[in-house]
Amino acid sequence: MRRDVLYYVADPMCSWCWGFSPVLEAVSGVLPDEIPIRHVMGGLARDSEEPMPEDTRAYVQSQWRQVAERTGAKFNWDFWTDCEPRRSTYPACRSVIAAGMQRPEGTGEMFQAIQRAYYLEARNPSDVETLVQLAGELNLDTRRFSEDLVSAHTDELLHKDFELRRTLHADKFPTMILEHDDNQFWLAYGYDDEDLVVDLLTSALLS
Repeated sequence: MRRDVLYYVADPMCSWCWGFSPVLEAVSGVLPDEIPIRHVMGGLARDSEEPMPEDTRAYVQSQWRQVAERTGAKFNWDFWTDCEPRRSTYPACRSVIAAGMQRPEGTGEMFQAIQRAYYLEARNPSDVETLVQLAGELNLDTRRFSEDLVSAHTDELLHKDFELRRTLHADKFPTMILEHDDNQFWLAYGYDDEDLVVDLLTSALLS
């Protein structure tokens, strides 16, 4: 019999995942303690040192507006003038994994810290310096974190997440899938509202 688990397939630099944060929190409040939440890194954009092209900047900004309108999520638009945006989310994904290597709760803590830094504090999670600063703010061992962030092992774990994402057929972010009593229940495929997701979870747990 497989162990029950809730898969949360997301990317910390995905604006729809930011809008989904209250839904994730509500789900966490309903989910039984014995069912863990497994963050599966989505990997929206590969490593890049190139400035974000103008058409990509326009697209991402349009997504921010849609997320704000649909979910009420707040965004700090100073990011676009104070930072040099790059289309690169793999470093942020690796940092979530690296934080989890130090303590189990570090995974969720770093995921949320990146979202706050990016969307509310106008800090760039594509930059290693930002990620190391966040590790320090979470009272992680920053020397170990810095080493893990660029290690081959962490990159291997990231690509294992990609394999799991493909196995789950989760090609939209966020996606939330519950495995319970050897059954699989899809709770969200892309952004869905809190009431719907929580109702689906409650029904799945009672089934």
